[in-house]
Amino acid sequence: MDVDDRFDRADPSEEGAVYVISVAAELAGVHPQTLRIYERKGLVRPKRTSGNTRRYSKRDIDLLRQIQEMTQEFGINLAGVKRIIEMQAELAALRARMQDLEDQLRAADTPARSEGQIVPLRSVFLPPWDGGARP
Repeated sequence: MDVDDRFDRADPSEEGAVYVISVAAELAGVHPQTLRIYERKGLVRPKRTSGNTRRYSKRDIDLLRQIQEMTQEFGINLAGVKRIIEMQAELAALRARMQDLEDQLRAADTPARSEGQIVPLRSVFLPPWDGGARP
């Protein structure tokens, strides 16, 4: 899963790429060259203007702060940071998928219950202590 996949369901107000590299670096507490390294390593992908100038969003700044915390406070190297970010993105995608499936299940289940219809059982399993056999 790509690092940028974690932004699929992002708040649009956080996606406005407005900060130039020097301001983004100051807000994140790093040197501008560090941001270039992070970009080269695939940790962050700032938007680009028509003149190819990097523009960082609020979400990018938050990600940069998270990267700094992992590297400085926890001693995690950049490869580890990238893997953690990928796993966070995968987890977020799985949670979103689970929510979608739960919504679909609720939507499919609601009409039968609300209309008072009898719904046939797909299978009946009686436990062995009630005289049931194994399926």
